[in-house]
Amino acid sequence: MVSHRAGIGTPRTQVGIVGAGPAGLFLAEMLRRHGIGSVILEARSREYVEHRVRAGVLEQGTVDAMAELGVDERLRSEGLLHEGFELRFDGEGHRIDMQALCGRAITVYGQQEVVKDLTDAHLAGGGTILFEAGDVALHDFEGDAPSITFTHDGAAHTLACDFIAGCDGFHGVSRPSVPDGVLTVYERVYPFAWLGILAHAEPSSEELIYANHERGFALQSMRSPSVTRLYLQVTPDEQLDDWSDTRIWEELQRRMETRDGSFRLNEGEIFDRGITPMRSFVVEPMQHGRLFLAGDAAHIVPPTGAKGLNVAVSDVQNLSEALVAFYETGERTALDGYSARCLRRIWRVEHFSWFMTSMLHRPHDQDPFEMQLQRSQLRYVTSSHAARESLAENYAGLPRE
Repeated sequence: MVSHRAGIGTPRTQVGIVGAGPAGLFLAEMLRRHGIGSVILEARSREYVEHRVRAGVLEQGTVDAMAELGVDERLRSEGLLHEGFELRFDGEGHRIDMQALCGRAITVYGQQEVVKDLTDAHLAGGGTILFEAGDVALHDFEGDAPSITFTHDGAAHTLACDFIAGCDGFHGVSRPSVPDGVLTVYERVYPFAWLGILAHAEPSSEELIYANHERGFALQSMRSPSVTRLYLQVTPDEQLDDWSDTRIWEELQRRMETRDGSFRLNEGEIFDRGITPMRSFVVEPMQHGRLFLAGDAAHIVPPTGAKGLNVAVSDVQNLSEALVAFYETGERTALDGYSARCLRRIWRVEHFSWFMTSMLHRPHDQDPFEMQLQRSQLRYVTSSHAARESLAENYAGLPRE
């Protein structure tokens, strides 16, 4: 996968990939299966990357992508298949049956587990991942001979390549490497955040529960039959130190309560917690010269719609297909159209995530007019078959074009 044809001591590969998150790993493994070489450069250690807690809801398309790569053994045995989810408001639950409405489902399987599976498979297949690569910088991608400089194991290196894939997230080096004035930025910052916890407690429901409550939004999810993932809407400037375990559980119980008092969350030891700001962000185009952006490097969605990981996978499916076409035929049409093709799905996902966020979160100023609009929307999507069907197909994931 790596040669030294570019000169003495200068390794060369076909695709240099910055970032060993899901986007970079999926791309590298898709390319490897077609005989296309790549090198992944990752700033963090392998242990850090494989244990950072992120999303856990996989659309059917992402599950299918893992199956096609043959990395779904643990997913099939440990993943939790969900054919529906619940919207809870005014103290009552309303189930959205995705399987019945659109013929698809989701699977709950932690992003860190996806990363472990892909890392193991890529390294076992002879792929190259350089963890703890520092001082990464991208060069000459506006021409025909891009390269990446970096340090690794105390030495400076230059990686020559045909193309660069920027899969290094929102705070990575890839997007800022594009010259000023090339990219158009679309952004919305929401006036609230999520306080998320992981707890050693059996999930209180077999499916996700999205709760709209007068005190703010809450979500019950899970990571396994013995680990619950829970979220609370808080203000962006909220401090974790102000939230004791007791306060967290009391607030969750209030927001998840039902009118008849029959529901109660199972409580347990909280072993992870954090506050996540909410934003929507898109850059256009997602490519410049021989640099292609994918995943969080190009777009961010609020987590309410559970789309971040899934749209990143869609990005690299498009990119891998375009690169395969180029190396097999020399045709650049798919590469030139990469950004436009990705953005059609991205903006659909952005709209759905905005819709879910706006419908479920209490306005920060408790605007009574907006709260009545929310209640009207919730009643509509839970009573109209057409509205339920649209909600189900967007949540489960629209098929790729």
